[in-house]
Amino acid sequence: MRAFLLLVALLFLTLPAAAQTPFGPADVFDLEWASDVQISSDGKMVAYVRNGMSIQRDRREGRIWTVQSDGARHRKLTSGDAGESSPRWSPDGTRIAFSTGSDDGSEIHVYWLDTGTAARLTQLERSPGAITWSPDGQQVAFSMTVPSKPSSLGVKLPPKPRGAEWAAAPRVETRLRHEADGRGYIEPGFRHLFVVTAHGGTPRQITSGDHNYGSPNWAPDGQSLVFSGNLADNAEYARRESEIYSVSLATGAVTRLTNRFGPDSNPSVGSERIAYTGYDDREETFQNTHVYTMRFDGSDRKQLARGADLSFSSPTWAGDALFAAFDSEGVTNVARLTERGHEIVATGLGGTSVGRPYGGGNYSVSRGGTLAWTYSTSSRISDVAISGADGHRLLTDLNGDLREKRDLAKVEEIWTESSFDGRPIQSWVVYPPGFDASLKYPLLVENHGGPVSNYGDRFSAEMQLYASAGYVVLYPNPRGSTSYGEEFANLLYLNYPGQDYDDVMSAVDDVIALGFIDESRLYVTGGSAGGIMTAWMVGSNDRFAGAVVTKPVVNWISKTLTADNYDGYHTYRYDGMPWSEPENYWKFSPLSLAGNITTPTMVMVGTEDRRTPLSESKQLYHALKLRQIDTALVTIPGASHNISNRPSQLIAKVLYTLAWFEKYGGPKAKQD
Repeated sequence: MRAFLLLVALLFLTLPAAAQTPFGPADVFDLEWASDVQISSDGKMVAYVRNGMSIQRDRREGRIWTVQSDGARHRKLTSGDAGESSPRWSPDGTRIAFSTGSDDGSEIHVYWLDTGTAARLTQLERSPGAITWSPDGQQVAFSMTVPSKPSSLGVKLPPKPRGAEWAAAPRVETRLRHEADGRGYIEPGFRHLFVVTAHGGTPRQITSGDHNYGSPNWAPDGQSLVFSGNLADNAEYARRESEIYSVSLATGAVTRLTNRFGPDSNPSVGSERIAYTGYDDREETFQNTHVYTMRFDGSDRKQLARGADLSFSSPTWAGDALFAAFDSEGVTNVARLTERGHEIVATGLGGTSVGRPYGGGNYSVSRGGTLAWTYSTSSRISDVAISGADGHRLLTDLNGDLREKRDLAKVEEIWTESSFDGRPIQSWVVYPPGFDASLKYPLLVENHGGPVSNYGDRFSAEMQLYASAGYVVLYPNPRGSTSYGEEFANLLYLNYPGQDYDDVMSAVDDVIALGFIDESRLYVTGGSAGGIMTAWMVGSNDRFAGAVVTKPVVNWISKTLTADNYDGYHTYRYDGMPWSEPENYWKFSPLSLAGNITTPTMVMVGTEDRRTPLSESKQLYHALKLRQIDTALVTIPGASHNISNRPSQLIAKVLYTLAWFEKYGGPKAKQD
């Protein structure tokens, strides 16, 4: 009930005042949102990253701001221009450690609140991550990649003459994971833990060996660090496997604290116990992640909120109280956990995706239990919210000026029944500004990615732009989506795409039955898993006037052996290997339905996409060209799987999608 009252109260604050015109493409550059919210230990101040879209540099940029818990003294932390991240309060609340980044790498800085001065602590060869203060505030721990020598097969090329222009030397690869989407080639090396004094100096490497160590967490006595990782010899072949360890700062000795088949991770160190997340791995597509606690020696392990059909994340101690986040029916909440259950204390986390209405965001807890979090609704991207003895309130309104001049589309939750088995399916309908139920509108279906993820009542620039163009937008959470329980999310195990198709089409039919949809103007799009579903839909029926398949998988055999995550499918998605059980992969490949497609279908992908490689989109495009079906291939230069990461790419993705639909009867999109 408390969470419900909070949601109602904050929704009143999100209502726009006297809006004038719909949200347009150029407005993307005006968007701002909060992320990485961190509350001081005494609960009196909040530091956070204030993000925006640079129209000059065409990128998302973050700057650290602070605000008092009463909303006063809202100001930028430093005089730096951009590239600030990871604000972390010292235990006594007098300093903030943070990271500054550039194309050349990042460094750790410290800001003193009493003097308003900042100093750089480090001069590193690689970018640091996971900054955390020691309990006495005298040291800072972090993680950083230590490079290793690449394989050469023992070949020594003859020396290049001075001034000669030779081709680059061959690159030899022997690792299982050697590239990553958004990063490209992974530099050989391993992630290790370091400690540097809070006054600067030379960092000291604590861990060693050819292993990757997770984020450091200080033990209460400051003599060791707790982390998760996989230190086994075959670690690279155990994709989900991880354990909780501690490492002594004095000796570097590592102690294993957990031991089971499954991912034990995300440790949070309290005064007397360690909390962490995990589960016993059944090697299925999805399993709920539980929260456990144990003593510092790994004994007396206990599961919290036992029996809850929820998947928890981000466990955090506040004194003896333990909190964690979880998704439920497209909403992210924070709850206080006990062995017997959980109590929701905050709701509406999210907003950091910006482009589409995915979950995300974060929360932070003071020593006394005051929460600060990123709060989002369909009309509010992400602002800083705080709880306390006097209730809940918003500390920021980063897009208030935009809401005053733009008529944002209304978003409404609906539930439908699947035609396959009657399961309830949650969806959201986005109405164009000025919607009139007596008129007929085109319907645009937006399928989410994952497929093990969810959309929700969160701001989405893309949904707003589609609605502003004159479409009623439907975005469903069919089976396979998270936040509806473990069984629902795992229904696609060995069966994907499957009856999620029936769920989506049932939602389409129910929206049409409302009476304001022009059934001759149905359109469908989606990215990644949403691209898979879009291709599957037009391969299964001819009801849509146009389709845009974005960054899809169309051939699971080729995808599984070319993508950066190629090692994760034979155990958790399909039976067998693609060369031994090809039928298991082909029967779920949208390309197997290419001979049925009559819908004009555009295919879109980033040229640097390593998750759903360019070759996947080309296969569908080439198949449709050979069949003389209306099609086009749109490639976004330099874009990774996050095809709309840069603001101009987000705008381009939407406008090219709308242009394709306009060609086949859709309304004309606003171009400015």
